[in-house]
Amino acid sequence: MKTPRPPEDPDSSKAAYFRALRWLTARELSEAQVRSRLAEKGYTEIAITPALERLIRDRAVDDRRAATAVARTEVRVRRHGPHRVMGKLIAMHIDRELAKEVVRELFGEEDENALIERTLETRLRGNPERLKDPRERRRILAYLVRQGFSASAASTAIRNKSKR
Repeated sequence: MKTPRPPEDPDSSKAAYFRALRWLTARELSEAQVRSRLAEKGYTEIAITPALERLIRDRAVDDRRAATAVARTEVRVRRHGPHRVMGKLIAMHIDRELAKEVVRELFGEEDENALIERTLETRLRGNPERLKDPRERRRILAYLVRQGFSASAASTAIRNKSKR
C-alpha cells in the first residue's frame, strides 16, 4: 500500500479546508469523517479544527444532511432496512440520537412493508415457488435480516408472499 504524501504545511487550515472541500464535492461526509480523513492525510489539530469550523459555517459539512443523504441511498437504491441503515449511520460517526431521528423520519415516509416486498420480489426474481422449499425460505429470511429488516417483519412478508 502506498503511504500518503504528507501535506507541505500540516498546520495550514487553508490547505486542510480545500482538501476537505474536494472530498465533499464527491459525496456527503460527516464532521467526524472529515476530521478523521484530514488526520490520516497528516494535518495537525491546529489545521483541522479551524478548517472544520469554516466548513460547518459555510454549510459544506452538515451531519444531518449527510445522514439523510446516506440513509436515502441505503433505502431507495440498496433497499436496506432500518437496522442496517442505522448501522451505516453509526459507522459514519453520526450522533446516535440524530441517526435515530433520521431513520425514524425516513421510514415514516418510506413504508417498511412495501420496501420488504420489493426486496423480496427482487430476491425471488419473479419465482415465488422458491418459498415452498423450507431451506430456501430460511435463506431468504436470513438475507432479509442481513439487509436490516426485523426478523418478524421479514417472516411476515415471506408468509404473505407464499400464501399468494
